[in-house]
Amino acid sequence: MCKPKVVVIGGPTASGKTALSIALAKKINGEIISADSMQIYKDMSIGTAKPTIEEMDGIKHYLVDWISPEIRYSVADFKKDAIAAIDEILSKGKTPIVVGGTGLYIDSLIFGIDYNEINVDLEYRKYLQNLIDEKGLEYVYNLAKDIDEKAMKKISINDKKRICRVLEIYKSTGKNKTEMEAESKKNGINYDFRVFAIDMDREVLYNRINRRVDFMIEAGLIEEVANLIKKYPSMPTAMQGLGYKEVIEYFEKKCSKEEMIEKIKQESRRYAKRQLTWFRRNKEIKWIDASNSLDENIDFIIEEIR
Repeated sequence: MCKPKVVVIGGPTASGKTALSIALAKKINGEIISADSMQIYKDMSIGTAKPTIEEMDGIKHYLVDWISPEIRYSVADFKKDAIAAIDEILSKGKTPIVVGGTGLYIDSLIFGIDYNEINVDLEYRKYLQNLIDEKGLEYVYNLAKDIDEKAMKKISINDKKRICRVLEIYKSTGKNKTEMEAESKKNGINYDFRVFAIDMDREVLYNRINRRVDFMIEAGLIEEVANLIKKYPSMPTAMQGLGYKEVIEYFEKKCSKEEMIEKIKQESRRYAKRQLTWFRRNKEIKWIDASNSLDENIDFIIEEIR
């Protein structure tokens, strides 16, 4: 029996995933599932570059404005919710299109990786942060490398979140990340994932990122963060998001407005580079050339998924 097709479009921030996915959805009778770890949060629209109602153009989107910023949302939560959305779309006779730049979210789906056994140990998380403060991130990176050298080859020495994640997995389960993923993949995958990613000239991409940050500031990012702080007193995970933590530093007078804007641009460019590195590890991905026209790229995807 043929598995139902699910289209996946990944790529770096500001590469045009939203426009491409909406245009594709119109062509193939599709609906879109967001694979973006920040767009899931309500009231966080400007800094996450959520598509507007006008941009969605009548195409239903799932897992956008999904949960309160006060709630911790894990990869396991995403996988469960995304599969439910895939099944709902398929039940309508439509094509699911998973779109986003959060590589961990996408991998959990396309490789069938299951993180359900992992518990959040806030005390251990605090311990790791204290260790970083005391001995530096490189020290904690090496601790993780001793536990899971294979996983750490794919993780930047500056990526605090993922470094700590490797240690948290081991602390919670007694198994390293690589072992966990290998075991979960044995469960099998129920869908025929057709995975694409957008490739764009680096200089063009960085210029797009810089312009997007300027637009976010003009559109009211600073006011959005101020309103979030008032509405949600406790948002430990959400407010660590790119663009949000820098504005908070500005509020705390740790930097000037100009320094804040430049830092958001710099961190966004670094994030885009990490995203491209992540997707390039998957040799099965079909790459979409962003220098082609929208119609050309839609035709390319349609031809590949037939």
